[in-house]
Amino acid sequence: MAVVDSGIAAGHPHVGAVSGGVSLVGAVDSDYSDRLGHGTAVAAAIREKAPDVALLAVRVFDRTLETSADTLAAGMRWAADQGAQLINLSLGTPNEARNAVLCDALEYATQRGAVVVAAIENEGRPVLPGALPGAVGVRLERQCEREELVLDVVALHRTNRWHLAASGYPRPIPGVPPERNLFGISFAVANATGFLARLLECGLAPDDFFRELARAGEPR
Repeated sequence: MAVVDSGIAAGHPHVGAVSGGVSLVGAVDSDYSDRLGHGTAVAAAIREKAPDVALLAVRVFDRTLETSADTLAAGMRWAADQGAQLINLSLGTPNEARNAVLCDALEYATQRGAVVVAAIENEGRPVLPGALPGAVGVRLERQCEREELVLDVVALHRTNRWHLAASGYPRPIPGVPPERNLFGISFAVANATGFLARLLECGLAPDDFFRELARAGEPR
């Protein structure tokens, strides 16, 4: 699976090995090391739930958590071309002008068998590409436990697409109380992706899992 973010610090104790990657920013395209820490924290949250998943790092951020829609789209395409079954996007843009380029990249990835997991909203505002048809959209749910993944059945029936909710906390840091740890939609997406990666390890396709969740949530 691919983490499209600020890179990953390979060998970090919460991450371990990285199977490879690319940088789409900066001068060296093989340098996917993480200069910000965001991508490493996202990868660690995924690794916690799916310890054996193979991670690909796609670096689209350099010195700040800002990138272009074209770079993000290129990252999604690169990940799909590598055969990634899951693409984690703990990011998004509210700019509707970026709809076409991100929609094309999302379609490219899904046609190649990738499941794109991305933030569907941030602070109440829809963000792309997670809010686009074809993506698995994730929202932060403050009441979710870290070991809980929720399918929003109401949103499913309204939009006929998968909406998930997850905790916004990454993996705990020993000796640090939860309120002083990182928190946000980035880690809700990562937690959701981690659950889906674990399902794939067990041979269960995400769509099959979602259908079971939807049936479980139906009124009896």
